[in-house]
Amino acid sequence: MDPVLLILAIIPGLLISWYIYRMDRLEREHRLHLMACFVSGMLLTLPADGIEQWLRATGMTFPAALMVYIPAIAVAEELLKFLLLVLYPLSRKHIFDEPIDGIVYAIMIGMGFATMENIAYASTFGLGTTIVRAFTAVPAHALFAVLMGYYAGLSWLHPERRKKHLWHGLLLAVVFHGVYDFLVLQAYYDWLVILAVAGLWMSIYFARDLIVRHQENSPFK
Repeated sequence: MDPVLLILAIIPGLLISWYIYRMDRLEREHRLHLMACFVSGMLLTLPADGIEQWLRATGMTFPAALMVYIPAIAVAEELLKFLLLVLYPLSRKHIFDEPIDGIVYAIMIGMGFATMENIAYASTFGLGTTIVRAFTAVPAHALFAVLMGYYAGLSWLHPERRKKHLWHGLLLAVVFHGVYDFLVLQAYYDWLVILAVAGLWMSIYFARDLIVRHQENSPFK
């Protein structure tokens, strides 16, 4: 693989990770835990790809794919990220000690996943796809991570409603992921793709407000 193309595929996920890391100003996480989440997120692409290949092998027609394949991929990918988030950082009190940690760790997992996915797409489809994904698919994974991570933070802040908040975060991530994939992959109306990208960037703008909310709820403030 062309080294320049590899760098271009990696940069978007690293930039978003760095940005979120910089926003966690009050009690920054240990870089070892952040790196572990990022690398683990990359590894999650292996079971996710296996599920995707299995679904493709069913030979579904395009309309059926829109109704079954796309939601199934959204569920599989977000559920894998969710399980990693819950089983690793969230379950360890010495690692997860303020609400914004949910967003920070979810972003690291999501960006690891998106980066590995980006490398695969870059090696297959080349420069054009890599550039497009830098402004679409990678930020989309960041949005899904912020939604999931925000509610993971709420589950830490309100342990009496832990399960409710965790499932709420997973559901939102799955719904946003599924809708985004549907709008981008459908082949009938080009304007829906434009709507998906515009909606994505508007959602990212409002997602920043979720980060600020958890900064305000930090016990280290």
